[in-house]
Amino acid sequence: QVQLVESGGGLVQAGGSLRLSCAASGRTFGSYAITWFRQAPGKEREFVAAISRGGGGTYYADSAKGRFTISRDNSKNTVYLQMNSLKPEDTAVYACAATELILPPRSHERYGYWGQGTQVTVSL
Repeated sequence: QVQLVESGGGLVQAGGSLRLSCAASGRTFGSYAITWFRQAPGKEREFVAAISRGGGGTYYADSAKGRFTISRDNSKNTVYLQMNSLKPEDTAVYACAATELILPPRSHERYGYWGQGTQVTVSL
């Protein structure tokens, strides 16, 4: 099993940046691909970005490409989501999830491990 804790959310003006962290407990962190999802009020949870177990594979939603970067440091049991050029439509609760699948799915229904989420609010 793995436990996940997100941090780094907050309030930022449009055009600004935030770096989210997803810290994991457990000695087998490197066995999990990690994915960031987000959910805005009244909307479905949506895929944002994912990174493979070793970090060699990264995957992005179209809305995140060119603005967000996902990375991981397995020595620190942490995955990061660097978010630049933030827009008001990026406002949501961001949560990380873990999977033992080699290719991280884009469907949130296929993840069994979740963090509690962190709020990101982007103002005009």
